[in-house]
Amino acid sequence: MATGRSSDRKGLVRDAVLAAAEPVSISDLGALCPDMVRRTLQRYLGQLVDEGVIERTGGGATIRYQRPGGATRPRLSFAPDRPEGTERPGPFAGIPLAPDAEEVLHLVTRPQSQRSPVGYRVDWLEDYEPGRSALLPPSALRRLHVLSDTGYADRPAATWGREILQRLLIDLSWASSHLEGNTYTRLDTQELIEKGNVASDREMTETQMILNHKAAIEYMVDHVDELRLTEHTLREFHTLLSENLLGDPMDEGRLRERAVDISGSVYRPLDVPSRIRECLVMILQKATAIPDAIERAFFLLVHLPYLQPFVDVNKRTSRIAANLPLLQRNLCPLTFVDVPPHAYTLAILGVYELTRTELLRDLLLWAYERSARDYGVLRQSHEAPNPLRLRYREVIRRQVRKVVLDPERDPLELVRTTLSEQVPADDLEPVFDLTMDELRRLHEGTLVRYGLHLSEWQQWKHRRIRRATRDGETGN
Repeated sequence: MATGRSSDRKGLVRDAVLAAAEPVSISDLGALCPDMVRRTLQRYLGQLVDEGVIERTGGGATIRYQRPGGATRPRLSFAPDRPEGTERPGPFAGIPLAPDAEEVLHLVTRPQSQRSPVGYRVDWLEDYEPGRSALLPPSALRRLHVLSDTGYADRPAATWGREILQRLLIDLSWASSHLEGNTYTRLDTQELIEKGNVASDREMTETQMILNHKAAIEYMVDHVDELRLTEHTLREFHTLLSENLLGDPMDEGRLRERAVDISGSVYRPLDVPSRIRECLVMILQKATAIPDAIERAFFLLVHLPYLQPFVDVNKRTSRIAANLPLLQRNLCPLTFVDVPPHAYTLAILGVYELTRTELLRDLLLWAYERSARDYGVLRQSHEAPNPLRLRYREVIRRQVRKVVLDPERDPLELVRTTLSEQVPADDLEPVFDLTMDELRRLHEGTLVRYGLHLSEWQQWKHRRIRRATRDGETGN
């Protein structure tokens, strides 16, 4: 005989299914009943189906529960009503939100004392089937595909990414850092990336964060052809993004081996190292199997921060990783320009505490539309890249590196001698000019492109100054 408590809990499950506007999965119900274990949910659902109160459709991971006959009713919303035509206050002002996203916003902005502590739900990840499940509804995905089209679909991977690299370095480095509280302005970021000028009134950690983003983005674009969504790739991204920013340098690129807390949240991530690795592998395998690049990007934006595989810098890592499938398909990047930091935090809280993605989905739609607009204008005005610079980009980079690492030799002689062994005679002079141009524009912000360390560049620069001074004194 059912006790009063079990009857009440079963009633919660029944009401959740009957109130849903569309068939719901057991994962959906788990988010609405976070204190109920999966096995209990399954038992109550089975009883309700047997009693004819609800219906079950589909099979396996596609099982859904609904009102008898498939009839639907308006979804219950816990979001407060707002008079029509009035502006939504707060960080989402001006950002269109669907009713389900409004509901998530209301739930995550309740006082923390009113939100129940929750842990990592591995079943939410396990239930996702690439190619069959979807975090983005078809209507949103269709809209995003229209926005993402750069006209480069038939070009080699990352052709578009390489053409817009300089703009992407500035936009994504600045916007992603801004979401973490970095106070660099976009102009400050441009000065740092293009000229190596450090903003004197900013913290060193802020400068480091910008340069780390730059290094990670350059690495991604440079190696986009061979990069795959593996643990090794993700750890490389994290190593570049976290350099000199973590309390323990050993944590750079290393999977988390201790518990972490999420500030301002009731969510507690996994704390068993072996389970963290297992779930990360599952995330990356499922992401790789997702046929749609945009769904894959959103999947990474959701599941990497939710797992928290590293002690810190997880969201930054997810934002870089999410752009990898987009650039590999020559789609418009997602730069997060103008995304309000608090709006992003609340959207991620919806994932952490409710395993609900609607708020992040609508924020993504709004942000991607802005990125697509900006980069669409850039595409229309973009000049074709120098074909010789593109063809000999690796040769030129090796020459620049060789010159810096051999400061005693004359750069002109070294470059000309080496290039004559690698470049056809017809291309020799223009490639020589391109190489010398790269050397003239070399500064501490571009060193990562050539695999150089700051100390190597400083030593080379100082020896050039001494040589110029010596030559001037001798009249040479």
